[in-house]
Amino acid sequence: MPITQAEENYLKAIFKIAEKDDKPALTNAIAAVMQTSAASVTDMLKRLADKQLITYEKYRGVQLTEEGHRLSTALIRRHRLWEVFLTEKLGFAWDEVHDLAEQLEHIQGNGLIDRLDNFLGNPGFDPHGDPIPNAEGHWTYRNQSLLATLQPGTQGVVTGVDDHSATFLQYLDQLGLALGAQVSLLEQFPYDHSVRVRTGDGRELVLSEKVTKNLYIKLLESGN
Repeated sequence: MPITQAEENYLKAIFKIAEKDDKPALTNAIAAVMQTSAASVTDMLKRLADKQLITYEKYRGVQLTEEGHRLSTALIRRHRLWEVFLTEKLGFAWDEVHDLAEQLEHIQGNGLIDRLDNFLGNPGFDPHGDPIPNAEGHWTYRNQSLLATLQPGTQGVVTGVDDHSATFLQYLDQLGLALGAQVSLLEQFPYDHSVRVRTGDGRELVLSEKVTKNLYIKLLESGN
């Protein structure tokens, strides 16, 4: 049974909420992501349940069925591969590609995404550091932590972001903290939970708690 673009978007939202919270997605959380009313979400959930793409229990949340999980994983794969293509091959900045990929992810075509994947060299991560599932739906994850959870004295490399908004990505560009930037955590301030870091080029920056809770760091091994 074919599904609409709107249904695909809901499946993707449910997948991401459940992945982040490690529990069934609640109606209000889905409504917040989709920027719509809880009543509209309920109507859509009934449609998805009728197509056997989710299981839904009132007040207990939503879980993807095996087929719903497969479809949402494929959609995320298409989205993130298009983001890689837009940045690496067409020169778009990492803060420009999300909305474009939102449109491109719905394109259907036999073998299109597999050819795109091969053309790009089978990337494991998108321009924001998010993992890209392979054709079999398998994911490759990094051992990374939010900067907010690290202790002074640790050193690492920026590997991802939890906030994908254009304003946040542009702010990181202004600070010189794009993916691959090296940082050393020098100090944490108990008053507002901001931190002082030194970048790989020797600059010292004070980062707010909001930044540290949205910036993923992969620790450098001792001696690196």
